Amino acid sequence: MAKTILVADDNPTIRKLLCHLFESEEEYDICAEASNGQEAIALALEHRPQLIILDLSMPVMDGLEAARELKRLMPDVPIILFTQYADLGRHLLGLNLPVDRVVSKSETKALMEHVRSLIPV
Repeated sequence: MAKTILVADDNPTIRKLLCHLFESEEEYDICAEASNGQEAIALALEHRPQLIILDLSMPVMDGLEAARELKRLMPDVPIILFTQYADLGRHLLGLNLPVDRVVSKSETKALMEHVRSLIPV
């Protein structure tokens, strides 16, 4: 059975790119797509994904705020912060951020390596 992933990004092009990336992988399926952090939390509670990918900068609720709440509600579910501000995110990881990985949007191909390391098949 495929591992399930929730994707949250306010940019529909990025969401489509991520969906396309995971469509080519038999071991992983997108179970839900959110356009903001608040929606991501609601969909995560509904679909119970095995991994969550969050954008940092989203309307209504940003990725860090959503990650804090998601870790409180679902502490065992890994979270990847997928952002154009990866250098900032990596710098802040020393501050005990509620995410398991920070991946730059310019490193989309590396994203699958991180997914596989967090939820191996």
